[in-house]
Amino acid sequence: MDTILWFKRDLRIADNPALAHAAAQGGRILPLYIAEPDLWAQPDAAARHWSFIAESLAELRDALGTIGAPLVVRRGDAVDILADLTSRHSIRTLVSHEETGNAWTYARDRRVAAWAGATGITWTQIPQMDVIRRLDTRDGWARRREQVLRRPILPAPSGLDPVPEDPGLIPGARDLGLAPDPCPDRQAGGRAMALSLLGGFLTERGRDYRRAMSTPLEGAMACSRLSPHLAWGTLSMREAQQAATARKAEVAGTREGWTGSLKSFEARLAWRGHFMQKLEDMPAIETRCLHSAYEDLRPKTPDAARLAAWEKGETGIPFVDACMRSLIATGWLNFRMRAMLVSFASYHLWLEWRATGPHLARVFTDYEPGIHWPQVQMQSGTTGMNTIRIYNPVKQGHDQDPAGAFTRAWCPELADVPDAHLHTPWTWDGAGSLLGRTYPEPVVDIAAAARAARERVWAVRKGEAFRDEARAIVKKHASRKDGGAGRHFVNDRAKPKPRRKKPRTTQLSLDL
Repeated sequence: MDTILWFKRDLRIADNPALAHAAAQGGRILPLYIAEPDLWAQPDAAARHWSFIAESLAELRDALGTIGAPLVVRRGDAVDILADLTSRHSIRTLVSHEETGNAWTYARDRRVAAWAGATGITWTQIPQMDVIRRLDTRDGWARRREQVLRRPILPAPSGLDPVPEDPGLIPGARDLGLAPDPCPDRQAGGRAMALSLLGGFLTERGRDYRRAMSTPLEGAMACSRLSPHLAWGTLSMREAQQAATARKAEVAGTREGWTGSLKSFEARLAWRGHFMQKLEDMPAIETRCLHSAYEDLRPKTPDAARLAAWEKGETGIPFVDACMRSLIATGWLNFRMRAMLVSFASYHLWLEWRATGPHLARVFTDYEPGIHWPQVQMQSGTTGMNTIRIYNPVKQGHDQDPAGAFTRAWCPELADVPDAHLHTPWTWDGAGSLLGRTYPEPVVDIAAAARAARERVWAVRKGEAFRDEARAIVKKHASRKDGGAGRHFVNDRAKPKPRRKKPRTTQLSLDL
């Protein structure tokens, strides 16, 4: 009996449980990737994503070819393509991994399931490594995840018997209707690059990870940069976890300074799975506020001028603009600066997360819906269980870019501004020759906007009805410690806690 092995976000042959399962069934295998134009027409899709995927598909095709069955690539509707292939071959089984994607992929999978059921095709979906489908409770989730990640890494099959089929061309971004998306410093796709990054991080670059990951300049080198490879599956979570664990054992007891950084990296791998599970448990997080009390907090129609200024990096707040411009050009930004961009848009500009989230999804090469939407909501203050954090972008500039090298690199208009005024050019005596001419005036008064936002957000938290729903959210979505009570950040009081000098860093896992 022949099998279609449908690749989605698992673009590798090593440690691929779906491939291992398909190979174990016997019979011929048709490895398939479907480039779906309707998926790439969604507001969270961009050409930089496809370019990364296309590079990864080319390597995957070669790797599958070495074991006898090159990757077949088709462009079109998944049901139409699957129906065509099964009608022309003796294919009765379909194998893929379970995908925690966006609302579109969820609806597509339901259509594929209906087609398979109606035509007698058996569709086996193999669970992901740190996401559990139809999970009743978060109790014990961490233990179950750890059990999966401790299992041996699956080797690639030694050989496959292919279903004869023209491999087809890997389409370009234009073929999928994607708009031009210049990203000159985008990370390259493919498994070879993933393995190179993993090895370099664990032996050289990652020594200062714990200290340097918060800064946009040092973080670009000190962070693993594995996030796009984990998002698109050129590297498995188990491979990353076991490599980090092995390296931690290797440096244990030495004075090389690795232990703390490796512990932080492992913690962020776990946080990644934690957020993925949130979307799996509640797909509506992509479209609805986690806590219903926040649905009408911000205008549904965003201020177009403010949104455009934020998207382009032209807000007049230098560190915000530098971060956005860097992100647009590279497809990457360190975790704290990602949080600051969302915070600034949500609180100072008072923009809806459903308006800002798609832009960030398009510019993050490592866009992963399961991480993105829970994180965007958390940094926008709409979860009902996380402490409200309003980042001061001027303070962040002084803290994370004290010498101004990052800001000056991405905002060359500020070349003549003295260091003392770089993050607040409106305080410089020569501001009149700059602001509103070669560099924008600030779109908002930072302090006043923060005060107004804080009052609005905390006003929503009053009342027992809010607290009742917040407790239910904690029970369903909060992380657990040792499988017991939820470890969360909910605050049932109507007044905010005293402000911390620095926002906690363990809550943001948008990048590794």
